[in-house]
Amino acid sequence: MSEAMPRTERDDFQATGDPALKESADHGRSELLDYGALYALWERQHWRVQDLDFSQDRVDWHERIGPEERFQRMYGLSSFFIGEQRVAAELGPMMRASPREDMRLFLCTQIADEARHVAFFDRFYAEVGVLESDNLEDRLLETSAHLNENFGRLFDEMLASRVDRLASEPEDLETLVEAVTLYHMVIEGMLALTGQHFIIDYNEREGTLPAFVQGFNMVARDEHRHVAFGARFLREMAQADGRYRDAIQRTLVECGPAADGVLQPPWAEEDDVIFGYSLEETRAFALRALERRLKVIGLAPVA
Repeated sequence: MSEAMPRTERDDFQATGDPALKESADHGRSELLDYGALYALWERQHWRVQDLDFSQDRVDWHERIGPEERFQRMYGLSSFFIGEQRVAAELGPMMRASPREDMRLFLCTQIADEARHVAFFDRFYAEVGVLESDNLEDRLLETSAHLNENFGRLFDEMLASRVDRLASEPEDLETLVEAVTLYHMVIEGMLALTGQHFIIDYNEREGTLPAFVQGFNMVARDEHRHVAFGARFLREMAQADGRYRDAIQRTLVECGPAADGVLQPPWAEEDDVIFGYSLEETRAFALRALERRLKVIGLAPVA
C-alpha cells in the first residue's frame, strides 16, 4: 500500500500559496495570491468544529496516554489555546489599520478563523476532559499555567504593544508592518505551523486523538492561508519603501530570542528529544520555513 500524501502537498494546502510549501521559494519564486483570491479561498475552505467527534480522543487521553505524557503535551496544547485567544482579540486594530479595503476584508476572515480555532480547542478540552475547569474563561486561565515566560514576552509585550499603538494611531503603517511581521511571520509562520507539524505527526504515528488531528489539520490549513496574506503584504510594503524593509528586519531581530524560547517547553532540557524530535530539528524546521518566506518577500539571499 502506498503511503498517504503529506498534508502540505495536498491540493488544499498548496492552494494557499504559502511560500514555505513551495520548493521554488528557495530561489525566491512563488506565486502569492492577491487579497481577493485569499478571501475567495477562505469561502471554499470552510470547516465546522461541531462536526468533530471527540469520543475516541477522550478514551485515548485517559486510558492510552499516561500522566507524564499528558503533562508534557500540555505545553503545546496550552500555547495554541491561549495563542488563538490572544490573536483573536489583537487582530481588530490590525484590520482597521490596513490601508486597503481588500486587505481589511481578508483580515475579517482571519478574525473569524481565530475565533473558530478557540472554539476548537475549547470543545476538545471540554469533551475530552483535559482540565477540571467547566467554562471557557476558567479553562484559559487554568491552561496558562503550562506556558513559559517567553510566550508572555512575545504575545503580551511585543505584539500587544504594537497592537495598542495601532488602536490609537491606525495610520502608523510602520507599526502595522512590525505587527504583521510578528504575527504572520513569527507567531503563525514559525511557531504555530512548526508546532502543528510535529504535534500532528506524533499523534498520527501513535494513532492517538483522531478528531483532534482532523481539526488541527484544518487549523493548520487556515494558518497557511493567513501566512500567505502576511507574505504578500510584507512584500508589497518592502518594495514600496525602505523604511518598511528595515522594520521587518528590525522586528525579526528583536523577537528572535523570545521566539526561540517559545519552541522549548519549560520542563525540557536543551538536548531532550521531545515526541521523537530534538530541539535542533524543531528550530531547523521553523527557520527553513521563515527563510523561504523571506526570500519571496525579498529579504533573504536567494539560492
